[in-house]
Amino acid sequence: MVISLNEPLDMHLHLREGRMLDIVAPYSALTFSGALVMPNLVPPLTTKEAVLKYKSQIVEAGGNDKFVPYMTLFFRSDYTYEFLASVKEQIVAIKLYPAGITTNSEEGVSGFDIGELAPVLDAMSDLRIPLCIHGETDGFVMDREAEFIPIYRKIAENFPNLKIIMEHITTKEAVAALEDFDNLYATITLHHLYITLDDVAGGLLQPHLFCKPIAKRPEDRAALLEAALQAHPKVMFGSDSAPHPKETKEAPGCAAGVFTAPIALQALAQLFDNHGALDRLQTFVSDNARRIYGINPPKKEVLLEKSLYLVPEIYEATVVPMFAGQSLEWRVVGAQ
Repeated sequence: MVISLNEPLDMHLHLREGRMLDIVAPYSALTFSGALVMPNLVPPLTTKEAVLKYKSQIVEAGGNDKFVPYMTLFFRSDYTYEFLASVKEQIVAIKLYPAGITTNSEEGVSGFDIGELAPVLDAMSDLRIPLCIHGETDGFVMDREAEFIPIYRKIAENFPNLKIIMEHITTKEAVAALEDFDNLYATITLHHLYITLDDVAGGLLQPHLFCKPIAKRPEDRAALLEAALQAHPKVMFGSDSAPHPKETKEAPGCAAGVFTAPIALQALAQLFDNHGALDRLQTFVSDNARRIYGINPPKKEVLLEKSLYLVPEIYEATVVPMFAGQSLEWRVVGAQ
């Protein structure tokens, strides 16, 4: 059996910098038509010049003119309307991080005073710039996303013309919140569709499955699966593929992130096939994102065949993927 996916999109991707960028970018560029690139570098992307420089580096590292890096700015509460208007054509969204909640987010937002955030959110609403949010509090780790839902509600209520994307949702509460506001959307990762916390820490610790937000309970995964497999019109695929060197994953203070970029489409095809939903995969990995963000990615057809594919143990002796050394039921056989 062979299926084709047209213009697949990854709407949440970490590409890092330097050698890591050179290692991982070609894998996304090969099988995706575009990706929303996260801005939490060191220092974070907060200027037009930094965005353009990083985009140029990604294009060079990816080496594929049928792949577009859709750029984002790191949210700051002191952005002016004039600055946002000047950078609007260079970005697709602005990403808001709670301070210190995940990798390289120390310069994020502390507290969520709507009055303090209002000038920027009003400007984004007027300029039609979407707001992407890493939605977690600093509470107990299993409750952080659910505790953040009231903040999503407050922003959605106060800024009804602002398109808000709940990034990498992991809970049934976040799925339910999609129904409450017309301007609320979400991305769902590959790993959160496959794993629960038990897969990470139920037996021997699996450092390459450790991520933030952390994987949750079986009932949360079931809610995510239902939304994805039905190709809910307000959800889209965002891998949150987050590469780290092997030595920082297999170490005390394990770095948070799951590297899935090279195997994302194969594993998604397997998942949707096993649930009898292959006819909805195109919508989940492309059509919804194109409509939600209003983007028109370059034409690319990716062919996948139902035949065994052995996932490499490691890439470039540096970064370990999800399913390392395991066989998937689908493989990529062409991309053009």
